[in-house]
Amino acid sequence: MSNYKKVERMTGFMRFNHWVIVLCMIAAIVTGLYIGHPYYQTFIADTAVDKYVMAWNRWVHFIAAIIFDVSSVVVGYLYFFSRFEKPYKKIIPNKTNIVEFFEVLLNLITFNRRKKFDSTHSDSFNIVFFTVFHLLLAWMLLTGLQLYVHALASGLSSIGTWWATMLHFMTDWTVIVTGGTNIDVRYSHHLTMYWIIAWIIFHIYYQIWRTIFWKEADISIVVGGSKYVKVDEKES
Repeated sequence: MSNYKKVERMTGFMRFNHWVIVLCMIAAIVTGLYIGHPYYQTFIADTAVDKYVMAWNRWVHFIAAIIFDVSSVVVGYLYFFSRFEKPYKKIIPNKTNIVEFFEVLLNLITFNRRKKFDSTHSDSFNIVFFTVFHLLLAWMLLTGLQLYVHALASGLSSIGTWWATMLHFMTDWTVIVTGGTNIDVRYSHHLTMYWIIAWIIFHIYYQIWRTIFWKEADISIVVGGSKYVKVDEKES
């Protein structure tokens, strides 16, 4: 016989930060698609240029990206210094983490017919998966800022020349890495967005998958902060 024990997995702040990232991600993707290829004009008689449709899309995209990046930096900080749970310990390539990573992967591939790991806390597979996500976000930040500073051809900005100088120093190398032109940076920025969309789709699918197969209410973690893990009666 077995019963369940309640396990806290996310604090209130972590859940708040998660949903901030979700909202910013939606805003950045929708406006980014419009900036790359304007797919709507207006529902009013005036032309789009007269209502600053592109300008508003660029503004929302920029603000969403800033909040997105700040929230992601917070997550990165919590990876190493959280007093609640330190995910970085799960990405250290030691024997325990490597074995757990492949056990979780086998669990997914075999549709829960093999489950030889503890699902009480974050596992190595999920932590590696989220680490890849934040690496993609970092690349989006750098290429996005390169595209932004490219528009400041004069080197001037509303807050002085230091801003453009700093951005050039931080991001000009992305031009070389992607192929040598700003068009290559734009293409890489756009392509990475589709990788992030693919990541989002798998993330949602996997959380639903875990909830159905493990029956531990994993999907409720981002709402209530807790999940329920099966334990033997003799352990309770």
